[in-house]
Amino acid sequence: MSIQIVTQNRKARHDYLILDTWEAGIVLQGTEVKSLRVGKANLKDSHARVENGEVTLYEFHISAYDKGGYANHDPVRPRKLLLHKKEIRKLTGKVEEKGLTLIPLKIYFKQGKAKVELALARGKKQYDRRADIAKRDANRDIEREFRRKR
Repeated sequence: MSIQIVTQNRKARHDYLILDTWEAGIVLQGTEVKSLRVGKANLKDSHARVENGEVTLYEFHISAYDKGGYANHDPVRPRKLLLHKKEIRKLTGKVEEKGLTLIPLKIYFKQGKAKVELALARGKKQYDRRADIAKRDANRDIEREFRRKR
């Protein structure tokens, strides 16, 4: 099973506390797939919403394909995500809770199909981010001491 990662949302784990993740297919046009294969995509500021029993990805930027011509796509159009009804119902219940949102973590190709790793997340407060940074620095210092003693 080969997985080719196209792009990742690196800020997501810094800005949000990830509670759960799902893998979803994504409905794309031809030039969008070609542009993704070249790696011209950006997940920054993108989010998903559940509307009318469907999950839609907003603000996901896929650059226009260089050789697309008149058939090129709109770079930031809303894109439908493919999930089972049971998963969508579960997401609907959780997203209605206060402070939870759906954010994409990464876009990748799995067996030739474009997939989105979608996360249910809660926004972190400033003090949460500072605590994470302090914890990471402390762990780094401990690892450095262990290596120095060897």
